[in-house]
Amino acid sequence: MSKLLYKETSLLEEAGGCLLCNEAPCTKACPHQLEIDKVIRSYRFENKAGAINRLPENLPCQSCEGTPCLTACLKGQINTPVPIPEMFEKLSTYEKTENKTEEVDLSIEFCGIPCENPFFLSSSVVGSNYEMVAKAFDMGWAGVAFKTIGNFVPEEVSPRFTALKKEALPFVGFKNIEQISDHTLEENLEFIRELKRDYPTKIFVASIMGQNEEEWTYLAKVVTEAGSDIIECNFSCPHMAADGLGSDVGQNPELVAAYTRAVRRGSDLPILAKMTPNIGHMEIPAIAAIQAGADGIAAINTIKSIMNVDIDSLVSEPQVMGKTSVGGYSGKAVKPIALRFIHEMKKNKELAAIPISGMGGIETWKDTLEFMALGCENIQVTTSVMQYGYRVIDDMIEGMKYYLASHGYKSISEVVGKALAHTIPAEELDRASICYPKFDRNKCIGCGRCYLSCYDGGHQALRQDEKTKKPIMNARKCVGCHLCVLVCPVGAVAPGVRVAKR
Repeated sequence: MSKLLYKETSLLEEAGGCLLCNEAPCTKACPHQLEIDKVIRSYRFENKAGAINRLPENLPCQSCEGTPCLTACLKGQINTPVPIPEMFEKLSTYEKTENKTEEVDLSIEFCGIPCENPFFLSSSVVGSNYEMVAKAFDMGWAGVAFKTIGNFVPEEVSPRFTALKKEALPFVGFKNIEQISDHTLEENLEFIRELKRDYPTKIFVASIMGQNEEEWTYLAKVVTEAGSDIIECNFSCPHMAADGLGSDVGQNPELVAAYTRAVRRGSDLPILAKMTPNIGHMEIPAIAAIQAGADGIAAINTIKSIMNVDIDSLVSEPQVMGKTSVGGYSGKAVKPIALRFIHEMKKNKELAAIPISGMGGIETWKDTLEFMALGCENIQVTTSVMQYGYRVIDDMIEGMKYYLASHGYKSISEVVGKALAHTIPAEELDRASICYPKFDRNKCIGCGRCYLSCYDGGHQALRQDEKTKKPIMNARKCVGCHLCVLVCPVGAVAPGVRVAKR
């Protein structure tokens, strides 16, 4: 059977195995000057059109003497090299996308401020000094929410990061126990002045955190004088070591309102209130912030977490001299939680028209589109940059442009809020019909994953044919839950016909 039948599955697996090296040896070794690393990276970051369009019309891999790219591939030192020629052969079977990206406008206004695109760095270590932010700006990021500035320099711990793994996936989620900026207030103010001097069209969001109303007002005043464009009030850091800071503030609407008013006394800039997800109803403190003078909302900050308990020492990670503490959970795994909070705020009448800067699990342009389709006009990224570097912006911009152009959009602002109408209360969903699964017998390899999941975790509607091992469905038992669609490893099960319930 042709391997092209499973090219989507195999391409994702092969791209996922790439180490994404800096100054990739495979690209340097290619005698045909193919951008091997960029092709693989684009496919991995869901910029499929960008990956395909980077390949030449006549792929030279078959005529290449030897396989210098495979010899150079560093993954070969671990087990086997990334199968670059095979990958490119499969990619070359796709039709190239007509490049109309120059017709697409990624600029968007946020809180009344024009931005060249919606992609910002979020307040964290990825934007914490002049050199880092300057590099990001040079690479195409439109703005930065600078690492939170306070009146004090915290004492940090070592180590302070850990990652949640699942099977072969090394970075499902991420935990940190890092606090606010480790630079003095004056150092941070100088960073602002220098960045606005050298990058006047880029947007600088000053994230601040005070311990009382006087501090909030003072910090707002000095970051405004230094040249900031927007102030973000960090009401939500989940692990600050001092009282009166972080998520304890964000859970208290009265404190949120009081500190927002204090910031407004110190500045006339747009104010964002950064919300904590460690709460049932984010819209309550969000409304309090808006009523107190905030112009927009930033959401979500990290989620309070404990993870990776070592089964020998019984200490959770990251371990600091045999101890740990509750920290902030981020990464791809928190995206559904972030989207839920953003949806609830955008569905609230008092917040529907309020600008939202969305964050939480954004790695690719598709993630960005999901946030914007639910009403965000701006997004912020941290964990993806920590894994892959600032270079993720390349495929965020290119992938978004390809999507917008192929769907007839001229401007990114056209997609904002487009998905809101499609999420309705559970009681309004259609409960009078069933969408049965459809099985592709050619694709099915007879592994039985669908059968196992249906029998042990579903409604016992599938059995395996004794000879072919292909699934056979009992329509009388099938409830259309689509668990079989989700677990099939080769994409051989898909949504099928929808019929009225008997």
